[in-house]
Amino acid sequence: MLCGLNFWKPSAIMMKKLLLPFCIMLNACVPTTPQEPVSRADMEITGAFVLNPFPVAPPTTLSVSNKDLASDFLDLTFQLETGKALPVFTRFEGPISVAIHGRIPAPLPAELNRLINRLRSEADIDIFQTKSKTANINIHAISRQDIKSTFPTAACFVAPNVTSLREFKRLRKTEVTSWSRQTTRSLVSIFLPSDAAPQEIRDCLHEEFAQSLAPLNDMYRLPNSVFNDDNIHTILTTFDTTVLKIAYAPELRSGMTRQEVAARLPSLLSRLNPRGDQIPARNAVPTSRAWNMAISQALGPGTAAQDRPSAARRAISLAREANYNDHRLGFSYFAMGRVIQHNAPQTALDMFQIAHNIFVNAPKAELYAAHTATQLAAHNIAVGQGEKALLILAPYLDVAYDNENASLLSTLMLLRAEALELTGHASEARKVRLDSLTWARYGFGSENYLRSKLREINALNPLNRKNG
Repeated sequence: MLCGLNFWKPSAIMMKKLLLPFCIMLNACVPTTPQEPVSRADMEITGAFVLNPFPVAPPTTLSVSNKDLASDFLDLTFQLETGKALPVFTRFEGPISVAIHGRIPAPLPAELNRLINRLRSEADIDIFQTKSKTANINIHAISRQDIKSTFPTAACFVAPNVTSLREFKRLRKTEVTSWSRQTTRSLVSIFLPSDAAPQEIRDCLHEEFAQSLAPLNDMYRLPNSVFNDDNIHTILTTFDTTVLKIAYAPELRSGMTRQEVAARLPSLLSRLNPRGDQIPARNAVPTSRAWNMAISQALGPGTAAQDRPSAARRAISLAREANYNDHRLGFSYFAMGRVIQHNAPQTALDMFQIAHNIFVNAPKAELYAAHTATQLAAHNIAVGQGEKALLILAPYLDVAYDNENASLLSTLMLLRAEALELTGHASEARKVRLDSLTWARYGFGSENYLRSKLREINALNPLNRKNG
């Protein structure tokens, strides 16, 4: 079992992230002796804390039609994830102060500094960190247990007009914390886990911080955004910082209606994204509530195991009927593979292959394809086809690196190491395995989890099986 490749975290009305393990189950996996992967690679795993190992990347150029961008912006800022329309546009007016409170985990200050620098340089937002007791945006580092006691399935969440978890619990069912009742933003609190893996802390920070600034909706139709319930993207993309740049453009202000904002967008977007006037509109088909519900029932909490396959089949059917000829159709097949892999591993593999083929040909779906590549490569390793595994993995290490997904990158590298072992390149395999550890520590956090991950991936290789 390859668990923890990522977390699929759809958001609910309070933008809470749901903890749902994203696992690969392979019928060919068998246990190895507990110490084998570590001793065989001669690796010394320590408890040293790892800060973000990714270099600060320069901003990339956005390539999107302004017609699509206008439509996406309006739906992101004038609708909640429940489908409820918001009466007016809201944002912070004036400089935005940010403060950290609580038991601050080691990676959080540096991650916040990186994020603020991106928001200032890429989104032109006047934002700064303060040591004051209160600020416009207050980040509260609390235990996962405290978050769980508030939202049992949440990893983190954001709420308006409160300064503490206690205050939120007292006011959570009142108009004070209702996003639909806001006319401007002046005070927001983000609640993050202080005891999670470094990457999970960063991922929570990026999504909840972005939603505290402007967009309150998540949309499956977006292939390159954190504002998407499939949680494939884990840090702000160029699309996301562009959405925030639009939100804080001088042409807009809090209290404007959807019609007023829509009237300002054509000239605003021509100024901010002049290339977008020449790019043909994609006109992605809106995602139906029925498909949303089917995916949630297939992968989300609260659905009995025997009911998940029928929900996934319904998602595939709805996606095909609606002509979702993009990442959403691929994700429907991925969901099917995910929920049937225990009982029908060969059929699940077929579903992953179909999903992968769709992702490869869909626009801006490279990161989706990286996830299905882990499934396909793991199978090839398990059946001794190292060369095929190397071919499948080759394009996606750079994809995971460019998207700063350390847990995915380390998994791809560990799979590559096993494929290299199979093809007789033991010394190169050892180097790749050693190099993966920095990314794994950042992505997974726990040394015990990392050891388990090494054992599980090592167990795929038929050369390492106890009885092989």
